[in-house]
Amino acid sequence: MNFITEHDIYLFKEGSHYKLYEKLGSHIIKIKETKGVHFAVWAPNAAHVSVIGDFNGWNSESHPLTNRWDASGIWEGFIPNLTNGAIYKYLITSKFNGLKLEKGDPFAFLWEQPPRTASIVWDISKKQNSTPWQKTKEKKNRLSDPMSIYEMHFGSWRRVPEENNRPLTYLEMAETLPGYLKEMGFTHVEFLPTMEHPFCGSWGYQKVGYFAPSSRYGTPQDFMHLIETLHQNEIGIILDWVPSHFPSDGHGLAFFDGTHLYEHENPKSGFHPDWKSYIFNYGRNEVRAFLISSALFWFDKYHIDGLRVDGVASMLYLDYSRKEGEWIPNRYGGKENLDAISLLQTLNHVIYEAFPHAQLIAEESTAWSGVTHPTFMGGLGFGMKWNMGWMHDTLAYMHQNPIHRKYRQNELTFSLIYAFSENFVLPLSHDEVVHGKGSLIGQMPGDEWQKFANLRLLYGYMWAHPGKKLLFMGGEFGQYAEWNHQTSLDWHILQYPCHQGLQKWVKDLNCVYRENPALYQVDFQWQGFEWIDTHDAESSVIVFLRKGNDPKDSILIACNFTPVPRTDYRVGVPSEGLWIEILNSDAKEYFGSGIGNFGSVQSEQIPSHGKPFSLNLTLPPLTAIYLKKNP
Repeated sequence: MNFITEHDIYLFKEGSHYKLYEKLGSHIIKIKETKGVHFAVWAPNAAHVSVIGDFNGWNSESHPLTNRWDASGIWEGFIPNLTNGAIYKYLITSKFNGLKLEKGDPFAFLWEQPPRTASIVWDISKKQNSTPWQKTKEKKNRLSDPMSIYEMHFGSWRRVPEENNRPLTYLEMAETLPGYLKEMGFTHVEFLPTMEHPFCGSWGYQKVGYFAPSSRYGTPQDFMHLIETLHQNEIGIILDWVPSHFPSDGHGLAFFDGTHLYEHENPKSGFHPDWKSYIFNYGRNEVRAFLISSALFWFDKYHIDGLRVDGVASMLYLDYSRKEGEWIPNRYGGKENLDAISLLQTLNHVIYEAFPHAQLIAEESTAWSGVTHPTFMGGLGFGMKWNMGWMHDTLAYMHQNPIHRKYRQNELTFSLIYAFSENFVLPLSHDEVVHGKGSLIGQMPGDEWQKFANLRLLYGYMWAHPGKKLLFMGGEFGQYAEWNHQTSLDWHILQYPCHQGLQKWVKDLNCVYRENPALYQVDFQWQGFEWIDTHDAESSVIVFLRKGNDPKDSILIACNFTPVPRTDYRVGVPSEGLWIEILNSDAKEYFGSGIGNFGSVQSEQIPSHGKPFSLNLTLPPLTAIYLKKNP
């Protein structure tokens, strides 16, 4: 038997084996015409390892594994006549303390449904049907293309009330979600972690299955079918991936072979004080290979389009959420986690080399320089980064009673000082509608009409601001209740005109966004943006231009952040002609008051804002309007 070669071991030891999922774990193979399952697990500090499961009555003596001769720490063995669907664990006896530990397989492709904790032998092969997306995906994930991301939690998007309020399966989701996203105009969907996790309340962020979609919703092939169906509808797939920490559950990675194998031994380095979970030892070669293999796996086997990498800030800083004396400085005395930096740089290099049209997006909440800069320039090498500063400042501004906004204009405009320092995604994510924050609509000030007008205005400003867009589910129709992972979104409220209007506004925003290169083509350079007016704080009005590669594509955006209509409001424009009002968030079809510019405005040869021509506009209350020059 030569399933694992000496070359595999060499790469594993040096941390550069990035397809460990093809060697470790359980694999159905043939040896001398006998079909069975090959098992391999890394447990270098074990005195004895055996496979226990439903096929041997969980007998610890029936199927022992052999410790390889090459000091790799890998135990392996072949069990003949074992088939797909066999349930198993590894029984590991530690050679240091004699502890007997029942562990799931770190490389399992499928796990039992929680609260059960065993792994399942599973063949993940599936014939992938060719889709238009596969042929054109290099044009769908480019930084110069539109990207409007619908972030969602799988288990609470829709539920089946007639069947004890259960969540949809992967197959049921494939019948519903792609059509909805396509109708709404979103380009991508981002799933909160769908990888196997024992506790629903972690939303998937405390996971044990780094190579397995959650069995709560179906089989791996079912998940592949969902991805394929989304691609058939030209929707890209981004998965939330968590290399920053892992849970302490006994069947998981923690204390795997009776020692701190995947995590640091010292809790000052290896235990996360906020999440009560363990931190990977990024300096250990085998752990690095495990994590990079996990990331590559989802592109390789499931054909996803991107990963959103969770908790990057917590990885970068040794003192993250720690007081003085609670962390260990690096070898230079600093707080930077040099091993984590190296891992992230290697991760991005490996993924982009293997899948050039992929996107890796960092959730990084600090001012760390160069998150999306190339690794050869000292950057981390991510494709994009969440713009947490924009999110915090913009929501803080929108939370204000409009009468006070004139004193906080800088919160609205400050993001443009650093907007092009990184490749940013603008996130209104799940984190903004939980833990007592309430829903987005609930966070808006004023009566019902003003709340919806404010939220439409926020979205209008967001879709015009440089950067790709991300909106958490329910935000598109004004979900009133704070998000609860145990219940469905309140789809029934779409019977009311205010929610219908908001949903149509988001749909039309996506449509105009995708159809106008000025709104996405030059997202990450100054050439794609120009302020017209930032100084009218007294009226709480801002005006700016978005520009594409072709100057004719320019779009003028004017936002009035007060409930006072502004008439005869003069705005400078760069060229003469008729400017068409292509979007107005105050239109009656969006539950607005219907004030506007009668569809278009003719420019006048009256200089304003440093421009040779100007428009005499009506700015409706709490409204964003988009104008485009008639060709």
